[in-house]
Amino acid sequence: MDFAAAKDARLMVRGRGGDLRPALAGYRELEPRPEYVVGYARSGSRTIPIVSTTLSRKDRLGALKVRWGFGRDGYAVAPGLYAVGAPDPLSPVLVTANYKLSFDSLRRELVGLDAWILVLDTKGVNVWCAAGKGSFGTAELLDKIARTRLAEIVSHNALILPQLGATGVSAPEIARSSRFRVAWGPVRAADIPAYLASGMKKDQRMRNVEFALADRMRIAPVELVHAWPFAAAAAGLSALAALPPGPGWLGRFAWTAAALLGSIAAGALAFPALLPVLPSRAFSVKGAFLGAAWSIACAAGAVLAGGAGWAYGAALVLASTPIASFIAMKFTGSSTFTSQPGAQMEVERGIVPMIASASAGLALGAASRLLGW
Repeated sequence: MDFAAAKDARLMVRGRGGDLRPALAGYRELEPRPEYVVGYARSGSRTIPIVSTTLSRKDRLGALKVRWGFGRDGYAVAPGLYAVGAPDPLSPVLVTANYKLSFDSLRRELVGLDAWILVLDTKGVNVWCAAGKGSFGTAELLDKIARTRLAEIVSHNALILPQLGATGVSAPEIARSSRFRVAWGPVRAADIPAYLASGMKKDQRMRNVEFALADRMRIAPVELVHAWPFAAAAAGLSALAALPPGPGWLGRFAWTAAALLGSIAAGALAFPALLPVLPSRAFSVKGAFLGAAWSIACAAGAVLAGGAGWAYGAALVLASTPIASFIAMKFTGSSTFTSQPGAQMEVERGIVPMIASASAGLALGAASRLLGW
């Protein structure tokens, strides 16, 4: 293979129906050349992109935006075969998803290594979630093995897949349908160099799935951003509940907004931080505990310092608690503490009490303001 610089062109190719589809890496040059592609390896008529192991400022800004929920749907790379360093037929093949955060997390750990990266089309979804949905799966892996003609590139039969993708891929089926065998790599991409250096052997630490404070807080920003409808509704309800305008309006608004908006922060920020120590196994109950604690404090302030009645204080608790509970429950999809059936069961059981509590709080709050309770 000879290594050549890429030409500028287009990243997307037009399909039969006029739709735009990503070019398959390993067949043609990506146009225009993505910033992370530093050259191309030629293998016959195929063009295999060589990617950098250093994340650029654009990569880091893109990751920051996605962490806050902006541009998430289009944050993907073209599926196919990529190269790191100067791989040869004996170099390892690492399989990942085409979600760019997953792709970047892998390539940045391969400094000084020569390897192939086989990227599956997971529709821009990370390995763990895509495995659960089936897009990081057996059929997709077999498709990419065939379409990239991987058997002509490497002389060995080992494919290294992330351990968190195991729910989506049948290793026996891959062996029956191709000449390749699946090896389950470590949980964290950072352990891949040590894993390869040890002859593809994992110690217990490489197998353990951790969900420490830093891991939990990484997913908090996107939940906070996604909660903007709650924030908008809370601000509007606080303004209405404080009517009529005049003396005391600002105080009534402040205590109501503190209860409602604080419950959003409790669900999106305090919940992931305190997850292991909160009572109950159900995320909705854990969130409700936080929401109730915060709203009771705000209700006491509204009654004792803001001049509100006890009925209005009770309304604040009833309306605020389910907000924190609902936001906390959404973390079931991104936590190692839950399973997919368990998360679905919790939603089915928890949503009705949340709606009932919120409805009762709104009704009691309206009545207490209208009747002067």
